[in-house]
Amino acid sequence: MQAGAGYRDGRVTGALYGLAAAALFGVSVPLAKILVPATGPVMLAALLYLGAGVGVTVLSAFLRDVRERRESGLTRPDIPLLLGIVVSGAVVGPVLLLVGLQQLSAVAASLLLNLEAPFTILLAVWFFRDYLGKLELAATSLILVGALALTHAPGGFSAGWAGVAAVSGACLSWAVDNNLTQRLSIRDPLAIVRVKALAAAPISFGLALAVGETLPPLSEMGYAMLLGLFSYGLSVVCAVRSLRLLGAAREAAYFSTGPFIGALVAAGILGEHLGARELFAMAIMATGVVLLLRAKHVHVHTHEPVEHDHAHVHDEHHVHQHEGTSAEPHAHTHQHEALTHEHVHVPDAHHRHRH
Repeated sequence: MQAGAGYRDGRVTGALYGLAAAALFGVSVPLAKILVPATGPVMLAALLYLGAGVGVTVLSAFLRDVRERRESGLTRPDIPLLLGIVVSGAVVGPVLLLVGLQQLSAVAASLLLNLEAPFTILLAVWFFRDYLGKLELAATSLILVGALALTHAPGGFSAGWAGVAAVSGACLSWAVDNNLTQRLSIRDPLAIVRVKALAAAPISFGLALAVGETLPPLSEMGYAMLLGLFSYGLSVVCAVRSLRLLGAAREAAYFSTGPFIGALVAAGILGEHLGARELFAMAIMATGVVLLLRAKHVHVHTHEPVEHDHAHVHDEHHVHQHEGTSAEPHAHTHQHEALTHEHVHVPDAHHRHRH
């Protein structure tokens, strides 16, 4: 197999998963803006994750036989990572976002979510051994500058500092979540989302009752849970698959297109205005995203011997024998021998090395 061919295939697939995750989550911001007055921010977070948890559980049951052959299940050593994912991504992040939505326009909140990308990238580089060159760092700075420009928008583009701080805190929480999830992304995405959502829902319900929020009418509950299935359930499934293939920093670049989608939906269904400042900020962020996507990473690198269990196909990194035939992708415990070579790559499960 030609070196780098698997990378190219994985990069395209990872990009498609990342863009799908961004679109599914991006539309949730203006729709949540509509729902939050009738539910309260914490209660809405609980309903969103309840919908995600119930929906993904049903989907998992239908796909059980396929998943058992093709995905690696969660194990006891994964518990600390799961706890971190639940707290940062399923409790703190959604609550802060919905608190911010009470003080910001949906357009402002949607565009400020671009902060998740640079936060994710910075954490990935500083703490989780992702590597970014000068071009990627410059692109990240552009996204950050564009997002900060939104806080000074006048008139109907509401961006008070309290709301900005809440949404920024949500982005930082999700950045932690993204990097922890990347470490767990070799596991079954449906299992990760099911645990995350069903753990977060009762916690958020308890917090909602503690601050005096109550259950909304059944119609609003149904809408919130349906939104949760797509924007907090299937979106995260796609994001986990993208994280598996691309690493946290690159996946964040694709996911950063979600706020653009949310802003356009907000302008369409809520009648909010996209002025010159907002369009300028979007252009700056889009330029950063394009630069991130164009960057390539190649050098001689060494794979240390390792034994692990994850979904894979037989490529240059997976050369081993099976008894009989085995459909691909499939999952089982397998061992990698030491290997030194050079090809274009991203920090997936096999390329998290020092530079």
